[in-house]
Amino acid sequence: MNRFAVFLRGVNVGGVTITSAKLRAALDDDPLTEVRTLLASGNVLCSTTLSAAEAKATIEQRLRDAFGYDAWVVVLSRKAVERIAAACPFPADSADEHAYVTLASDPAALDELVAAAVAAGGDEPVRLDRYAIAWTAPVGGTLASPLTKVSAKKRFKETTTTRNLRTLLKVVAAD
Repeated sequence: MNRFAVFLRGVNVGGVTITSAKLRAALDDDPLTEVRTLLASGNVLCSTTLSAAEAKATIEQRLRDAFGYDAWVVVLSRKAVERIAAACPFPADSADEHAYVTLASDPAALDELVAAAVAAGGDEPVRLDRYAIAWTAPVGGTLASPLTKVSAKKRFKETTTTRNLRTLLKVVAAD
């Protein structure tokens, strides 16, 4: 049995609102079990016999069917999320800047995202593993950061999503 963390892209923003109860109801059916939602920002823990790629396809289809939007998720093993969070060199709580982790289901897309963000004038993020990068933004300046602007492009919506480091730490602690 595999234990996965699932990170939804674009929920509870841009008119796509999904309550935790409805999200759980849409996903908690064979072959997904032990479905648990965390926070109100599209974070799910679940168990399944499926591979990460199979779970991604299953979850995206269930979300599309249940909520009628073009759903994209990143699915990582629970252990991978723990390693990623531990590898982040930035503090989770700083008065001056926020620490973020961008997660990907496609390492090549993550490479492209990093290159595009640097070309747009941003600092090079820290590579945590093939599926994650860490970066910071000044408090109040996240939306203006080059990485945020580049990651909003259509090319990256299917394969990446970003979480505050504090959120990842809550996912790690939840299981």
